Amino acid sequence: MIEPLLLACVQITTFRQHSRLTNASGFFFERGEHLYLVTSRHVLRDAPSRHFPDWLEIEIHTDADNMAHSSHYAIPLYQDGRSLWRQGNDTAGDIDVAVIEIDRSRLPDNAVWFAFTPAHIDTALERVEVGTPLLIVGFPLGFHDTLHHLPIARQAINASSFGLRFQGKGYFLTDARTHCGISGAPVVMKSSTNALEGEAVSWLLLGIHAARLDIGPRDRSMDEKLGLNSAWFANILLTLTC
Repeated sequence: MIEPLLLACVQITTFRQHSRLTNASGFFFERGEHLYLVTSRHVLRDAPSRHFPDWLEIEIHTDADNMAHSSHYAIPLYQDGRSLWRQGNDTAGDIDVAVIEIDRSRLPDNAVWFAFTPAHIDTALERVEVGTPLLIVGFPLGFHDTLHHLPIARQAINASSFGLRFQGKGYFLTDARTHCGISGAPVVMKSSTNALEGEAVSWLLLGIHAARLDIGPRDRSMDEKLGLNSAWFANILLTLTC
């Protein structure tokens, strides 16, 4: 039995024409009849690093009895010069989250996957205290189970008041060891209630991991990195999806 949480997450590889660029993480989000791939916006476009892919690829399992079987699914990022993804923003600026709709008809008939839904987005903020155990599920440095094409989970805790936007931004902090390649991974908390009864994935979706945080003035020869990360609140998905 494979945990549905692992089958809701996918590795993303970005390309510019035929050139492979970067690896990242993402996950499926389903709302009504619509299926979306969710990741960090900077995975799809990042001007400061001159990262401008024009398509991406994810891997889909194709045999429920043998996780070693998979196929690749290509997703264009532009059509007629216009971007196909949706990204968020609010009064505090851009939100580093993007969603792109997946054409279900192009998925393999025997595709094996699960998805988060609006039911997984927690609105009871008081249940998420400082120090609450979390998981960040993705593909750090591209590392994963290459035989079964499954992600790994890193332990984390909530490191800021979940009821407040940290420094006025649309994210909260996590304390976890993270690496490049895990941008766009879901940040989840185990549900302790029957709120997700009937849902295959039994984890609450709290956020979307974006980046490691650091402070400029630290003495790099004496002080280690903070080990803190930003995670955008998952409720932005209710705005970005229809």
